[in-house]
Amino acid sequence: MTPQEKHSSITLASIFALRMLGLFLILPVFAVYARHLEGGDNEFIVGLTLGIYGLTQSILQIPFGAASDRLGRKPVIVFGLLLFALGSVIAAVGENIWIVMIGRAIQGAGAISAAVTAFIADSVRERVITKAMAFVGASIGLTFAFSLIASPPLAHLWGVSGLFWLTAALSLSAIFVILKIVPDAPKALQPVGEDLVHQPWPKVVFDPQLMRLNAGIFFLHCVQMAVFVVIPTRLVSMGLPVTHHWWIYLPAVMIGFACMVKPLIWAERNARVTDLLRICVVLMGVLFILFSYLIHSAWEIAFLMTLFFICFNILEATLPGLISRSAPKADKGLALGVYNTTQSFGLFAGGALGGWIAQNYCAEAVFFASSFAMLLWFLLARGLREPGSQHKHEKGEAIQI
Repeated sequence: MTPQEKHSSITLASIFALRMLGLFLILPVFAVYARHLEGGDNEFIVGLTLGIYGLTQSILQIPFGAASDRLGRKPVIVFGLLLFALGSVIAAVGENIWIVMIGRAIQGAGAISAAVTAFIADSVRERVITKAMAFVGASIGLTFAFSLIASPPLAHLWGVSGLFWLTAALSLSAIFVILKIVPDAPKALQPVGEDLVHQPWPKVVFDPQLMRLNAGIFFLHCVQMAVFVVIPTRLVSMGLPVTHHWWIYLPAVMIGFACMVKPLIWAERNARVTDLLRICVVLMGVLFILFSYLIHSAWEIAFLMTLFFICFNILEATLPGLISRSAPKADKGLALGVYNTTQSFGLFAGGALGGWIAQNYCAEAVFFASSFAMLLWFLLARGLREPGSQHKHEKGEAIQI
């Protein structure tokens, strides 16, 4: 990657990090905090308040992505961050669960994920998109790990309403980053001529290659949520308090990031990103079978979670890169909007189905179902093609021989 590509990727990934940090800091402590609010004694309403963010976000990802194709990436991102800040302020001042729910819904309405990932795709050459998207995955994973450690003491110091105020401040700081620090996409990489023509939306939404990739992100986040329905309760039953679960998650996340770099570099250099994706899907399927038999100690869970995060991080980095390279150049925002919408539905479906299976059958059944989901994904992924532009080189670019 060139210095400008690295600068664009890191600064845009920081937009994700600042926004997601505010969200992740709330999650570990909100259920306890909500009991002190008027109407917060109803567990269904508390769960709905947490989940409504994902609902409004999934609904608005496609409109925001399509708008960024036509109005520009930066204006759409700034508008979304302002909505996110407004929702955070409303949640911070809310004295009952209903006002907090409205604030969470407005937070989700700032659905900028598609616009940011499309901006990254605009700012780098196609042959290094996977590396650029890996910065985003790393930023999200690291902020998640940090929030597990920082959330309880910060909530004790400032209260959960203080965390909502912090979320608003982080969102406003992200606006400063996007306006003053993130460079505009290079003109040489922008669509020209025929590439500027927008395709009819059904052609983008129902493109077979894009549909395979969208199904992939749905399955990936579905099994992720299903795993986290089962693992925390199993760790508690082993005597590990919730406040110490980061002892398992943090090393697993960090090792996962360290181990994903070499495979991504190999796949990009050899134009075999889709092959790497299929390999990881197969490994995940085998891993879930092992989960069914090897979750009898914290050490076993720590080992399997490390393997899970290695595969998860590789897949999380490769999928948006493949989407942006396979989509029409003028409609990357729309394609990534559909991608982020299916991702959000995957989170919802995984939590709901994982909880239903665990309640009506057993924890092991959740892992068998997750393994079956990986089998379905692999069958769909067999039809994936490596985007042809991977083999092209720019004029004046050094070529490895």
